[in-house]
Amino acid sequence: MHKQAREAFNNSFTEKGYEDFVASLSSAFPGHLDFRVAETPVFVPKDLKNSILRASDEIIATITSPDFRAKTDRAVPANQNVPGENAHTSFLAIDYAICRNAAGDLVPQLIELQGFPSIFGYQALLSESFTKFFEVRENFQYLFNAGSYDEYVSRLKTLILGDEQPENVILLEIFPEKQKTRIDFAVTAAMLGVKAVCYTKLIREGRLLFYEEDDRKIQVKRIYNRLIFDDLFNYPGLQTSYHFTDDVDVQWVGHPNWFFRISKFAMPFLNGEFVPETRFLSDYGGIFPADLQNYVLKPLFSFAGSGVQLHLTKGGLEAIADPENYILQRKVVYEPVIQAPDGLVKCEIRMMYGWPDHAEKPELLISLSRLSRGEMIGVRYNKDFTWVGGSASFFEQ
Repeated sequence: MHKQAREAFNNSFTEKGYEDFVASLSSAFPGHLDFRVAETPVFVPKDLKNSILRASDEIIATITSPDFRAKTDRAVPANQNVPGENAHTSFLAIDYAICRNAAGDLVPQLIELQGFPSIFGYQALLSESFTKFFEVRENFQYLFNAGSYDEYVSRLKTLILGDEQPENVILLEIFPEKQKTRIDFAVTAAMLGVKAVCYTKLIREGRLLFYEEDDRKIQVKRIYNRLIFDDLFNYPGLQTSYHFTDDVDVQWVGHPNWFFRISKFAMPFLNGEFVPETRFLSDYGGIFPADLQNYVLKPLFSFAGSGVQLHLTKGGLEAIADPENYILQRKVVYEPVIQAPDGLVKCEIRMMYGWPDHAEKPELLISLSRLSRGEMIGVRYNKDFTWVGGSASFFEQ
């Protein structure tokens, strides 16, 4: 997007350099890199950066409003309500499509937001690696509110560990060794000393939780939650000592209830020039927009693009039995803005925030970008393409 930075990068790019770059990630954590890494980062010019930051500030103003929790109580399913909810989320991720407005300027448009941690460990490693293998201008930085990689790690450590020792803090997932994002789990373990523990390996004794390692039983005092509990319903036969709705003596960093509160469910409460029109399907009372081709339907309780419908009909919407559990969102038009050797590529940028328990509002730490040539952003829509996949963002200072 930034012309000079893009030209400098493309002129320095070689396939051999890209292969070495990916190999460095794979060799550092063998067997863990399980998704495509794009050939290029995104270079965000200052004007667009300022628009993204302004859009995020407006969204955060809604999330921090006194009535937000009351508005989102319905978002937490009764059978998935976890005790011990924090006063606010520990993490915030805001996804923007990069679009062009009527005046021809590049602008962000909100796609989704989530009160759930993203790949904070891997993303720092990836961003650092780009600077080692490719041409990245000095006046472009990937970090916010941290002057160096080491300071970023320190902030992340404070957020995730709190006052506990690393062995008493776990990254919780279901079968973490099978997850697409397992490289982030490995990076997090190396970076913070916090290891991934499978939900099935937790041992409950009264109100205490434990896991076993090297024939030792270690108490879990704090959970860095990466488990979307809805995933557990994919394993109906699981026999476990701990059930996620049990009331136990642990601190959550990334409490599960906030995954539901800050999600697609929150989008109808947002507005502004960077937020596309979004309403609960039930709010239409059966009278839907005439131009349904300009809308997308999203189920509230799904993730990673699952269940999203791009091609809508009035009859299809009328047939939905639980319209209160869907949103209808006006489509945004991604502008192909990343110059690849063989054409232009669309992109999406995720702004990633941490929010310590006693802080007034979230703190921006880092971002990621995803490049696409397909109908939607995501691996399944971009098979067999190049210059697509997960990447980093560098912002003009």
